[in-house]
Amino acid sequence: MRNLRPLISSSFLLLFLVDAFGDSASPICPIDFSYVETFPWDTSLCRAGSDGCCQTLLSLFGMGLAQNLKDTSMFQLPNVTVSSYCLSDFRSRLARLSIQPSLVPLCFENSTQFVANASNCDGIMTVQDWTERVRPNSTLYTSCKGDLTGTRCSPCVEAGMEVTSQLLALDPNSTKCFYYAVVYAAGIVNEYGPKNSTTAKCALGLPIANTTGNSSDSFSNKKLVRIVMAFLGAIIGVLLSFGVVVLYKNHERERRQNAPHEEYVNSFRDEVLPNTGAKWFQISELDRATNRFSQRNLIGQGAHGLVYRGILSDGTVVAVKQLLDLESKGDEEFLNEVNIISTIRHRNLLSLRGCCVTSDDFRGKMRFLVYDYMSNGSLSDSLSHGINNLTWPLRKNIILDVAKGIAYLHYGIKPAIYHRDIKSTNILLDMDMKARVSDFGLAKQSREGQSHLTTRVAGTYGYLAPEYALYGQLTEKSDVYSFGIVILEIMSGRKVLDISDSSVLLITDWAWMHMKSRNVEEVLDKSIRDGGPKGIMERFVRVGILCAHVMVALRPTITEAIKMLEGDIDIPRLPDRPLPLSHESFRSFSSCSTSVSEINTVKLKH
Repeated sequence: MRNLRPLISSSFLLLFLVDAFGDSASPICPIDFSYVETFPWDTSLCRAGSDGCCQTLLSLFGMGLAQNLKDTSMFQLPNVTVSSYCLSDFRSRLARLSIQPSLVPLCFENSTQFVANASNCDGIMTVQDWTERVRPNSTLYTSCKGDLTGTRCSPCVEAGMEVTSQLLALDPNSTKCFYYAVVYAAGIVNEYGPKNSTTAKCALGLPIANTTGNSSDSFSNKKLVRIVMAFLGAIIGVLLSFGVVVLYKNHERERRQNAPHEEYVNSFRDEVLPNTGAKWFQISELDRATNRFSQRNLIGQGAHGLVYRGILSDGTVVAVKQLLDLESKGDEEFLNEVNIISTIRHRNLLSLRGCCVTSDDFRGKMRFLVYDYMSNGSLSDSLSHGINNLTWPLRKNIILDVAKGIAYLHYGIKPAIYHRDIKSTNILLDMDMKARVSDFGLAKQSREGQSHLTTRVAGTYGYLAPEYALYGQLTEKSDVYSFGIVILEIMSGRKVLDISDSSVLLITDWAWMHMKSRNVEEVLDKSIRDGGPKGIMERFVRVGILCAHVMVALRPTITEAIKMLEGDIDIPRLPDRPLPLSHESFRSFSSCSTSVSEINTVKLKH
């Protein structure tokens, strides 16, 4: 069992004083705990000092809370005084079953744990609060009805997890939502009520004692049992040595079979963990978090990976990205992302919480990256599908957020990092619509004294700088070019590549034509043309065109671009650019570098 906490804490002083005056205080508690002594729960877990005792007591106390919810419509107790009296009565009932009373302060940290609090689970305190937040067509109302034995239990538990996810989406900082869900299922949804053994076992997770058979049957069968046991003892004696040999051989065979898998996982762990701050997740943790990677939790997919929404054991909502195509560049990009992003922290860069590598005969080799969950999805979704109403102030802030994230990569750390895949699908929006640059699988660290030429061109068609796509020349200005494309994409709402226009394929050519003809308003998305100062919006368009200029020397650095966007320095006169760049140059991009089409990275669509 876990290390014992001090048995008497200040928060339990009232509880022990109440005990000193006997049961006279019991009527103050609205819960009748007599079921503790009569209900057939498995008391052996707490008598033996098992690790599961505290969870059992929490479920046992939850029976009373569920009944109280059914009687009063309140999820928890009204105040700390009532909670202390209830815990005292609960402790007394356990003592009558010869269970150590000290387990109550050991398992329940303080008297406020069961007190109604508006900060718990999106402020839910009553049944009415619950029905206002949980969809009336939730599967909880159908899956948790009736007899919950056998296969009928699993759908009820899954429905509870689904409702928990729904509540956490409303308030990611909520706590106790799953506990509320199971108490509601047992007390309100299930018609048999929380004191029904199947309901308590399934919804509340309470271990039930084995009550099969009766004393008269046991007495009448004692002689038969002794004969059977003697016979079995003789057989066991003969087979014991043979069984030990078989088990040993099986163990050795499994060890030899698992050796390549263990060696594979350990090699990754030894290579990744010593140099990073990434947490090493077990596959079992991610299985639980994503409900065994359920299709219902799938929130994004691309050519090289799948992304699932998950809830860790501490209630943290995360995005779990499973890398595919491991036989080609999977390992390289996995290690690259872990090594680069796990050591840096910035408010405009997506944080990597940890990673997982697993290998077995059943599922094979797998890689996982675990990120903070971004509730508003990707910038591409907002622009293409109108998921979020992107007003002018929001677009302005997103552009500046992305710029500051890139500036940190270029100048905030040493050696500098070139992202190489800045695009709208790799820009994610958190719950406050703050932008985070994500997906560092293709990022490359700058090394002083090394050539900026690379033989492997990586990135996404339409966002690649010409000198990089054609000649493999990689500099910080390559990210600036991609950033310029993103600015124009945000300001216009237009796709980066428009195949419907045979004369102008690229967004840069299209924006430049309107700028040159002094018709900048045509570049602006219709939804924001009247949403802000025309001069400032035109400035953002001009900076986008300048950043995405075909000539490297004419592009600003990212820090210069930020100063231009914020109006701290003037924008130089926009130099001419060849038209149309679209057909000849970018047609040659695809013929010169096959990797451009091969290396479109996973769309991390949260």
